[in-house]
Amino acid sequence: MKRTEFEKLVREALEDLPEFFRMKMENVGVVIENSPTRKQLKELSDERGEIIIGLYEGVPLSERTHLYGMVLPDKITLFKKNIEKTCRSKAEIKKTVIQTVKHEIAHHFGISDKRLEELGAY
Repeated sequence: MKRTEFEKLVREALEDLPEFFRMKMENVGVVIENSPTRKQLKELSDERGEIIIGLYEGVPLSERTHLYGMVLPDKITLFKKNIEKTCRSKAEIKKTVIQTVKHEIAHHFGISDKRLEELGAY
């Protein structure tokens, strides 16, 4: 899939979020990379063997205090080549992008993987 087409899917996934969540997202950027860096993989060492398709890096809103400030934006990264590796069609890529965007934004709001599992998110 061409990068511009992938970028469009990510933009649409963000635009389709409920307004409540879009308005509450603070100091977070969404980027697309082909695959995780060695540093990112090292930080995720407990998940060896898994293909990483998305990653949230930052301070979740639920953990920010009045001292929060003067920091770089949080970052949500979608890994294009890894998403493409795990999908068999453009429709599946679109579905995975939407799910990954929602999943990583949930982390921005302070929702853990364990809680997402309890909620039946995946």
